[in-house]
Amino acid sequence: MASFSFPDAPIIFWFRDDLRLSDNAALSAAVSSGKPIIPVFVLETDAKHTPYGGAQKWWLHQSLINLSDQIAKLGNRLILRSGNAKDHITQLVENTGAQSVVWNRRYSRFGIDTDTKIKTALHDDGITAHSFAGRLMHEPTLLKSGTGGAYKVYTPFWKMFAATITPRAPLATPKELPAIENAPASDELIDWNLLPTKPDWSGGLAENWKPGTKGAFDRLEKFLANGLGRYDRQRDFPAIEGTSGLSPHLAFGEISPAQIWARVDQVAEGLPIDDVTTFRKELVWREFAYHLLVNFTELKTENYNQQFNQFPWADNAEHLRAWQRGQTGYPIVDAGMRQLYDTGWMHNRVRMIVGSFLVKHLLLDWRHGEKWFWDTLVDADPASNTASWQWVAGSGADAAPYFRIFNPITQGEKFDADGEYVKRWVPELSKVPTKFIHKPWEAPSKILQFAGVELGETYPHPIVDHKQARERALDAYQTMRGLAA
Repeated sequence: MASFSFPDAPIIFWFRDDLRLSDNAALSAAVSSGKPIIPVFVLETDAKHTPYGGAQKWWLHQSLINLSDQIAKLGNRLILRSGNAKDHITQLVENTGAQSVVWNRRYSRFGIDTDTKIKTALHDDGITAHSFAGRLMHEPTLLKSGTGGAYKVYTPFWKMFAATITPRAPLATPKELPAIENAPASDELIDWNLLPTKPDWSGGLAENWKPGTKGAFDRLEKFLANGLGRYDRQRDFPAIEGTSGLSPHLAFGEISPAQIWARVDQVAEGLPIDDVTTFRKELVWREFAYHLLVNFTELKTENYNQQFNQFPWADNAEHLRAWQRGQTGYPIVDAGMRQLYDTGWMHNRVRMIVGSFLVKHLLLDWRHGEKWFWDTLVDADPASNTASWQWVAGSGADAAPYFRIFNPITQGEKFDADGEYVKRWVPELSKVPTKFIHKPWEAPSKILQFAGVELGETYPHPIVDHKQARERALDAYQTMRGLAA
């Protein structure tokens, strides 16, 4: 790491989406100066800042507790503030005598604009401000395609990344965080009301997740021991714990991609190359999503493929509610949506299925899905969430063609052949025979009666017919192409 010269005064370290002490580039640079550190986290409430979703708020509360405990063990205290970040950072500078502020870069439109304004204001006041690359394994503006522009297709991006990017070695955890004598005032975390009150829907989150750095590394080690060597073969089957489950820890920066990459390097020898490569490609897909976000700053709200501005989306609030609640009548879709609501997470294969169902079977704008995922996912990420929704909608970079319409029945039969996943999350169908588990409406009435299922009462009829919905989607696609011509 390059050395930086800091004035002989305390340094404010501003945590954002990097809630860890290990492999934290900005923090390591500050600590190496030997100056006192003032750690601060600001809950930004600016109008242009996309607020945390409900599941993210729960995670953030737990993660900040974990981070505060780690900082306390090193002899310091995490300062919490809520409101406008620029106001709080400048106020802390004035109140503490700090002459430097450091942070790790973020890449959303709001994040870049906010950080640029703060850095400019600090420099104008004679305060040193440094930003560091700490969230990704590459800086999104550096990789260029053969034409000199941004990459629009993932495979060439992956090839260039694999050929030119060597993720840096992770940085060690500081052994101490020297504190100033009179720490500034801090908000009380509980006063931020991040946790749900009544009803408290967070039981499934608490049962499935352990936010914080320790939880991240525990999950990583479990995956390396039990999942990495079978990743390519098992990652598409939602009833199997075949994925890493690291996405929420990455979203909050409790673990860095460089740390994951390095541990994979350490254990990869002797493992099937396809499994290791496929997992690495998933890490690099996240890098690609940020590459898109930085080079197309309106990715969250605007179609990457401008043709889709002409798409004749439907407007059906009833269908949207049925999708959100896991009441579409298609078991694999409903299982995924219920897993999401209960645990704050959904298996990646099922994310593609439910996404395709929303934008193609129901003809609802992908932005409805992106917004719902943002509110309910613990791993909601400004780049990956949006890039993935635009991919499944057909409007994004390197997107799945719109006319590739997932059949929720055959997808279920292929990836949940025994119906184990469906029966877990749609328990009212638990006694339906495997032959009919993904299409209960085709089961004879006696079988449904024996299974305790009454369609339209205990479980809904399909809200759309697959064949008709597919034809309607293809017609809409042709209409769009005609309008855009």
